[in-house]
Amino acid sequence: MQQSEDRIPVTVLTGFLGSGKTTLLNRILREQHGRRIAVIENEFGEAAIDNELLLETHDEQIVVMNNGCICCTVRGDLVRILGDLARKRRSGTLEFERVIIETTGLADPAPVAQTFFMNLDIARDYLLDAILTVVDAKHAQQQLDDRSEAREQVAFADCLLISKSDLVDTAQCDALRARLVALNPRAVQHVVAFGAVPIEHILDIRGFSIDAALHIDPAFLERDGHAHDLDISSFVFRDTKPFDPVRLDAFMRLLIQQYGADMLRYKGVLYVQGRPCRVLMQGVHMVMGAQEGEPWKGDETPASTLVFIGRKLPRRVFEEGLRYCLTGC
Repeated sequence: MQQSEDRIPVTVLTGFLGSGKTTLLNRILREQHGRRIAVIENEFGEAAIDNELLLETHDEQIVVMNNGCICCTVRGDLVRILGDLARKRRSGTLEFERVIIETTGLADPAPVAQTFFMNLDIARDYLLDAILTVVDAKHAQQQLDDRSEAREQVAFADCLLISKSDLVDTAQCDALRARLVALNPRAVQHVVAFGAVPIEHILDIRGFSIDAALHIDPAFLERDGHAHDLDISSFVFRDTKPFDPVRLDAFMRLLIQQYGADMLRYKGVLYVQGRPCRVLMQGVHMVMGAQEGEPWKGDETPASTLVFIGRKLPRRVFEEGLRYCLTGC
């Protein structure tokens, strides 16, 4: 096996649905740190929305893995992609110094970390630097109560990044931080605002410890596979007609009012009437936001793609309502 300084450092970026992983990743890509980064993105659903939400003006290599979770159904794809990246790096056809893996919000990080110890080729070429877990200050207490994935992500973290602290008061933030210490006393905690964190706090921190992983899960180097809650599913809405902005805003507010508690994550790239650019929409439960994205190019056919991830959401209600929000309908 190569010495650790010769291997490619890997950062696993995890966190429950809507915690702010892509926002943090954008911050990392925007920083003038001089590092060339290969990014591997994993989407739970069939549509790769997060790739559209990343910056358009970077020269990093981005590989998208969708329609499955990196910790189970498409884990073999992770091994293949890492192997391909290492071979291209050795041949000189691709230049990068490190890899960041952004997992789906439902991923258990343990099987992902396991990949770097159980596969000899991957262990030879890569060094698992750290597992970063983004924690949503507004929704984390409920997620930790309800979701085993959220607890696993915190327990396996080497560094906990607390996002959206501006949406809670000081007492709520302090209570969350105390709970995180109880779940994982060894993880360093940082409060981050819109993904802003010093790069030295998250890259090359050599935070991952196999001994710590085995303490959390004695079967870390033995187990295989990971099961998800069958109540959670995702679906995609696509159309080439533009949305009427007034209708869409009213309908989304109705959806949030009625189903917000079960809408774990929703995001989309929207074609909106009267807008020359994409509209990027993101939401978690009752909190939704939108911003302008890249302009539509002259040779593009504008279209909308929305992904909903949630608990027993009535797909037909969502789809019929969204179709009503299209112009000409």
